[in-house]
Amino acid sequence: MTERTSAMSSVLRAFTVLEALWEVNSAGPSEIAARLDIPKSTAHVYLRTLAETGYVINDGGEYRLSYRFLTTGSRLKHRNSLFQVAEEFLKDLADQTGELVSLVVEQSGQAVILHKTFGDRSLELGIYSGMTTPLHTNATGKVILAYLPDERTDEIIETQGLARVTDETITDEAVLRSELDEIRKRGYAVDWNQQVIGMGLIAAPVLVEDRLDGAVGIVSPTGRIRNDRYQRTLLQKLQETIDSISIKYRYGT
Repeated sequence: MTERTSAMSSVLRAFTVLEALWEVNSAGPSEIAARLDIPKSTAHVYLRTLAETGYVINDGGEYRLSYRFLTTGSRLKHRNSLFQVAEEFLKDLADQTGELVSLVVEQSGQAVILHKTFGDRSLELGIYSGMTTPLHTNATGKVILAYLPDERTDEIIETQGLARVTDETITDEAVLRSELDEIRKRGYAVDWNQQVIGMGLIAAPVLVEDRLDGAVGIVSPTGRIRNDRYQRTLLQKLQETIDSISIKYRYGT
């Protein structure tokens, strides 16, 4: 029991060191030791061992994360069958609308951006593949919450909570559940200023044989997406894209 606990603690500590390196960009053993409140010798052992794996680079005693994480993440994304099917359709949607288009999945109760593609007038938000956001703070996440099995939605709301990101974020559970009901009825979600002030989203689920695989969202400035006529235009193109993804996903080519 002691051996197992010690091994688990070592693994957890290694990931804590990786997180610290991400936060500071690069650091030596002394800085890591101070940040984690561990002996310098212990920090040095962890950093040296992580460097041996190739996931950390030792540059003259300063340690930083290596691009091996990027390699691993890219492989993970390109292995995903939904991404493989959707990529060309997402690019077409971005070209047609000029907006930023995202493909989002749920993992560990968070919205994960699996892929994004830019149109010629996209908002510059600094988003990236692998970025996570709370599901309740944007239309893509709320679509996922609406179409997950009820018990999974309940679990996510209970464990993740409803943190306020902006003044417009829904933090009342009853209000959120009412909106999720509406999303299921109309088949899509639209909101603005709930995750980023000035940013709006319209999103719909990717369903294959009634199984939720993810959601596609179109990101637009609040001023554009609040226009009903523009919303309808985006929604039509969004639904056409998702139909194409679902058919190809189901039947292949």
